[in-house]
Amino acid sequence: MSLSPQDWHKLRFPVIGLGAALILVGVLIGYADQYRNENQTALQAQQNALSAARQKYQSSGLEKETIVQYLPIYNELLGNGYIGEEHRIEWIETLRKIHAQNKLFSIDYSIGLQENYKPSFIPNLGNFTLHRSIMSLKLDMLHEGDLLALVDGLREQTTPYIVRDCEIKRPVGAAVNIKNVAANMQANCEIDWLTLRDPQLTGVAPAGAL
Repeated sequence: MSLSPQDWHKLRFPVIGLGAALILVGVLIGYADQYRNENQTALQAQQNALSAARQKYQSSGLEKETIVQYLPIYNELLGNGYIGEEHRIEWIETLRKIHAQNKLFSIDYSIGLQENYKPSFIPNLGNFTLHRSIMSLKLDMLHEGDLLALVDGLREQTTPYIVRDCEIKRPVGAAVNIKNVAANMQANCEIDWLTLRDPQLTGVAPAGAL
């Protein structure tokens, strides 16, 4: 069936209207698709923000629990002189006390500069840094019990320490009789005084004799 020019003339406006309607529908579909994509992107961003906020809240809760759990231990270590500045004066006073109480012979000592210490038996210290100050001791002794008295006395000092090395020797010509009031032996020891703190070196180390 063929259409005459008169028929096409009659259908001209309806065809134009249909074309315009199709164009409008295409535009609306494109706008709706863009709007949906934008909403999905915004929804995903909000979900990510909510997830991050939830993780932060959970993390803060764990941090709070950790602080509550370990704060008493931290305060105890802080009070004992394990955390913070080193206590060199207290160490020397402890030596003086031990010397006087046990009526020991002379004690020569020196303390080196504080240095970083990374022992294998403490693999992880978190944000803290372990330091040590090496004290060298030379103790004249009547017998080995004088050294034991010194080590036992150091246990009263709350700052942690490690007796790293001790060498006992007998001076040439010294008497073996333990009743002799003169020193028969000499001990040379090195002690590591440990401090947990931020990495800072102290000034010149004290030295002296008792």
